[in-house]
Amino acid sequence: MENNSIAPNGLAGALKRFRIMAVIMGVSSLALWLVDLPTKFFAKGIHENLAFIGIVHGMLYPIYVIAAFFYCLKAGKNLLLTFLFILAGTLPVLSFVAERKAMQEFHAKYID
Repeated sequence: MENNSIAPNGLAGALKRFRIMAVIMGVSSLALWLVDLPTKFFAKGIHENLAFIGIVHGMLYPIYVIAAFFYCLKAGKNLLLTFLFILAGTLPVLSFVAERKAMQEFHAKYID
């Protein structure tokens, strides 16, 4: 079935920004959970050299929140879905899942 719907103004750009930030947050979350936190508790001598991971992750998260919020606003998501998209940036794999879901919805509605 062909769908000729036109994407709302700004949705494609908001989706692109969200996708970029979702991947960045996913990678930084994985680094935080799999590198920074284990070294903090099990290899204290190494942790001092890796402490920047948590700082970078914390500095990037507000940018992810803004990107997720504007994507959800442009896509017409309800408040619960917006909250879930924002929350996805806190767990390592969920930001990748949210990015894939957003992309699949966009393609299903506007491309396919």
